[in-house]
Amino acid sequence: MPEEFEFRDLSDASFWGVDLQRATFRDVDLSGARISHARLVDVSIDAEIDRLVVNGVDVTDFVNERDPWFTLRSQGRPADVDAMRRAWHDHRTTWEAAVARAEQLPDDRRHASVDGEWSFVETLRHLVFATDKWWTVPVAGGGFHRLGLPNTGSRDFGWPGVELEADATFDEALAAWRDRADLVARTVDGLADAALDDEVDVLENGPHAIRDCLGVVLEEHFQHLRYALRDLDRLV
Repeated sequence: MPEEFEFRDLSDASFWGVDLQRATFRDVDLSGARISHARLVDVSIDAEIDRLVVNGVDVTDFVNERDPWFTLRSQGRPADVDAMRRAWHDHRTTWEAAVARAEQLPDDRRHASVDGEWSFVETLRHLVFATDKWWTVPVAGGGFHRLGLPNTGSRDFGWPGVELEADATFDEALAAWRDRADLVARTVDGLADAALDDEVDVLENGPHAIRDCLGVVLEEHFQHLRYALRDLDRLV
């Protein structure tokens, strides 16, 4: 069984003569990493890139200019309230386009899983949960929606108000997601730049700055949008 490293701080660690073939790095921060005397063959990187130098060549602009997701990807760390507002507007607008595609499908396909992944309805429910965990509860002072769907590793945490065994129709899941999307927009409008570094307590994850909380919500919407569009292409 391959060794797993989860939620570890390995900052400034040194890996010397280590075999990392077929290793998977997910949700990691590699800022400032230095890789030398390495062999990269059949390596796939999907990441936010800012000053990536390969063999002495800065390839940042080359990659970002060709990345069809660059606009949304680059909005994951908004610097101020105006940037937050733009980022949320763009993410929601793109998601609404995905919803419009899903609305054209027969209802059973909206509930269909592709290769064991979440269905479109389940994805909307997970986004409701992620928004509640990182924004509705800690920032807006609200509660969890009963239809929120936690990720598998968090189901046993005991989320107040979440009904883990609940079923939801497409319309119910969509209404819940739109309600939370409206809430985020209203809350962002009421923020001041000076408050963005204030820390709030996030259930299961502890204290985080408000700006980082929205960053997580944006990241959840960005990544799951890509998965949802991929699966919609196969469900048509």
